[in-house]
Amino acid sequence: MISYQKAKNILNKSFIKIGDEFVHSKNCLNRVTASDVFCDVNYPAGDNAALDGFAINFKDTLKLNKKNFKKFKIVGSMRAGDKPINKKVHKFEAIEIMTGAIIPKGLNSIIPIEETNFLSNRKQSKYIFINKKIKKYQNVRFLGTDYKKKDLVIRKGTILQPNHILALRTLGIEKIKVKKKPNILFFSTGNEISNVKNIPNWKVRNSNSHYIKAFENNSFFNFVNGGILKDHQSELFKKKISKLINSNIDMIITSGAISAGKFDFIPNVVKTFKLSKFFSGVAIRPGKPILFAKLLNKNKIIFGLPGNPLSTAACYRFFIHPYLMSSLGANPEKPIQGVLKNKFTKKRHLTRFIKAKLIKTNSGKLVVEILKGQESFKIKSFVNSNVWAFFPEGKTIFKKGEVIDCYFNNFLNTHLI
Repeated sequence: MISYQKAKNILNKSFIKIGDEFVHSKNCLNRVTASDVFCDVNYPAGDNAALDGFAINFKDTLKLNKKNFKKFKIVGSMRAGDKPINKKVHKFEAIEIMTGAIIPKGLNSIIPIEETNFLSNRKQSKYIFINKKIKKYQNVRFLGTDYKKKDLVIRKGTILQPNHILALRTLGIEKIKVKKKPNILFFSTGNEISNVKNIPNWKVRNSNSHYIKAFENNSFFNFVNGGILKDHQSELFKKKISKLINSNIDMIITSGAISAGKFDFIPNVVKTFKLSKFFSGVAIRPGKPILFAKLLNKNKIIFGLPGNPLSTAACYRFFIHPYLMSSLGANPEKPIQGVLKNKFTKKRHLTRFIKAKLIKTNSGKLVVEILKGQESFKIKSFVNSNVWAFFPEGKTIFKKGEVIDCYFNNFLNTHLI
C-alpha cells in the first residue's frame, strides 16, 4: 500500500492527452479553455452616456453660476441603439440622451435628468437652463475603457462559468477553443448490484454509476454506462478492455471487485495488459483499495473504485476529478480553509477524507464541524455535509482551532477563486 502523496505523484506523471475543439460561446458552460481568449473589439464600442440626461458642450458653461444662467435649446433626442446624430450642434444647444446612447459629435458632458432645470413642463419644454459650471466628460463612458482590442479576456485553463459567457457574448466572441470532453466508460461489478427498485436484503441498489454520471451534467466528460459485471465475468471484462483499446474511450472506471476477496477480479485482469503505470491500494480512508493503471503506449487509463458508495464518492473527489481537470489543463484547485471545531485523531500513516460541514460564524470565521457517522457505509452524514475535510498523513492529533483544508462535495473550489 502506498501513500496518498505517492499515488498523486504517479497520477501527475500519467495524464492522458485530450484534444481541442471549437464550440459556440453560448454553449461553453463548464468547458475548459484550450488557449487564451483575446478581445477583438473595443468595449464600450464608442463614447456613450452613463445615465439619462442632456448632452452639452462643457465650454458653454464655463462662465455660468447662480446669478448668470443660460438657456440651452433642446435640438434632438437619442435613445440607446439610435444611430448617432451627425448634425452640427451649436453653442447653447443640448440633446436629450438616454443611458448607453452614443454621444453626438461636439458634445462632451452629460447633465443628469434629476439635476436638469426646465423653463416649463418637462414634456413640453423646448429649453433647459443651466446655472453652474459643468465638468468636462461628466457622466461619459469612454470607448474601450473596459476592454480594448487585443486585451486578454479569459486565460487558458479556465473552467468557463456564466459570467464568462456574459463577457464572451457582450464582446461578440462567437467561437472559443476548448478541450474536448473525455469519454468515460463505467462498469459496476458484483452479483449483489441491482437496478431494480424493490430488492431483497441480500442485494444492493446500483448507486455508484448514477453518482458518477451526475457529474456529466457539468459538461466535464461524456458518460457511457457499461452495465453490471457479475462475479464470474472476469473474462468478459478482459474482452471488453481489449476491444476498447482502439476505441474513442479515454477512461474506464469500475466500481467494486478490487479488494483481495475471492471474486475481486479487477486487479488480476488489469495486470494482464501491458501497463506503464500502476498502483493498487492507497493509505487513505475511505477508499483504500483504489486501483489505477495506464496502458502502455496507449492514451487510456483505468480507475478501479471500491464498491462502497461513500468510498466511491471520496475516490472520485480526490483522485478522478483532479486527474480529469489536470488532463484538461484546468487551473489547479486550491482548498478552502476553515478552523476545526472539534478535536480529531487518526492513524499517522493514513490520509483521511472526513464528511464535514463548513459553517460561517456571525463574526465571519469559517468553522469546520466533523459530523457524526464517519463509517464508510453511512450516507446520512454525507447528505448533511457540504465539504470533505482533508487530514493528511504524518500526523495523528488535530487540535480544536487548527486550520484545516476543505474541498466542496459537488463542485470544484476553483469556482470560488
